[in-house]
Amino acid sequence: MSRESALAKNTFIMTIGTVLPKVSYLITLPIVTAKLTKAEYGTYDLITTMVSLFLPVASLQIQAAAFRFLIDCKDDEREKSSIITNVVLFVTVTSLIALAILYFALFQLSPINRILICSYFFTDILLRTLVQIVRGLSNPMLYSLCTAVQPIVNMLLVVVLVYFIDGGLEGALIAMTIATIAALVIVLVKGEIFTSIDFKLLSKDTLKELIGYAWPMIPNSLSLWLLRYSDRLVLLTYIGINANAVYSAANQIPSIYSLANSAFTQAWQENASITLKEEDAAQYYGNMFDNILRILSGILAMLIAVTPVLFLFLIRGNYSEAYYQMPILLMAMFFSSLSSFLGGIYVAHKKTKNVGITTVVAAVLNLLIDLALIKKWKIYAASVSTLAAYLFLSVYRMGNVRRFQKIQYHYDNICGCVAVLVGMCIVSWFNNIYLNILNFLIGTVFALYMNRELIRKIFGMLKSKAWKKDENSRE
Repeated sequence: MSRESALAKNTFIMTIGTVLPKVSYLITLPIVTAKLTKAEYGTYDLITTMVSLFLPVASLQIQAAAFRFLIDCKDDEREKSSIITNVVLFVTVTSLIALAILYFALFQLSPINRILICSYFFTDILLRTLVQIVRGLSNPMLYSLCTAVQPIVNMLLVVVLVYFIDGGLEGALIAMTIATIAALVIVLVKGEIFTSIDFKLLSKDTLKELIGYAWPMIPNSLSLWLLRYSDRLVLLTYIGINANAVYSAANQIPSIYSLANSAFTQAWQENASITLKEEDAAQYYGNMFDNILRILSGILAMLIAVTPVLFLFLIRGNYSEAYYQMPILLMAMFFSSLSSFLGGIYVAHKKTKNVGITTVVAAVLNLLIDLALIKKWKIYAASVSTLAAYLFLSVYRMGNVRRFQKIQYHYDNICGCVAVLVGMCIVSWFNNIYLNILNFLIGTVFALYMNRELIRKIFGMLKSKAWKKDENSRE
């Protein structure tokens, strides 16, 4: 199988595990926003975002090392068992210690809510660690299954516990915890994790090597968290929890784009790592950048075009202010996607320090702009600072990655795509029915034009398969 075919196959499998969760979440979003008060929804949103902050602190990001190191030892059973054993036991011990501290730190909440939050955090940390092990073992199907089961079960439980029983915030927390446990059981059984654990293989040297790779990813993860969620904390501090709820709602549609891209990013990290040792790696990386630019631009153009309709169906309650943040946040997600692609090349070269440095600088920039503009621009400060940070991150990485990897960019294509997308965002911001129709036509034509070669190849493959099928039926 060619590299492109393997990447396409893994991306498709990863998409199942990323798109299905988002679809499930979008179904529960109207229920959560309708049944919870703004204060409860703001708290619920903070809990779901805090787990992303808690993970790198509790695990020292060692699960990232598990993924990268397992790729290089697929044929060495002893080495695989050693990595899995050291990673699982390390994460279990450190997360339990961290959660004990967290329980007492949340003294303002009721004991039942503290127990539910800590239970959810612990199971989620274990799940995220084990699915990275599964990825490293080149089992994308099981990875997608586990990442899909969690939100689907959560969706069903939210319908029961929040909508029908009206369990409020506690019902939502119970749903998240049980859903995570369900996915955790699947990965433990199907992934045969238990059979790979051998206490005799516990090794300080192995653990030291894993942590040596992983620790620079801690500031990277914390900085990514700041990039994504510091805006909400600033809004919460300076304006209030209602503003945080509006901003959270504004991020829901842009997150569709981000989540869809995350499927490719995960597949790309493995593909880029395998390709690194091949002679044409530089040409391959350059071609992939061009292809991804076209695909990302086309998808975003269509998403901008249908945003007015999606907003009406998906966002319920008094969140009209959220709509005007979306064009800005959509462009932010575009640059975030480009930076993630380049991040895959960093991972391939094991340049974790470079990844951390670039993300830290972007996170600091985001926070500084946020604080400088929040009093005058209010919620707009959060959106603009996010866009500025991801724009910086993508541009900086484009230049920085060339220090250790040759890659060619076609700047005319990049500038042209950005110009069209910015123009569509401006038109979308006015939210006029006639302009929205115009935007839809522009987005459709642009998406088809940018991906005309890909569409032609797809139709050619389908035509070829249909022709062979017809020939076989005649025989």
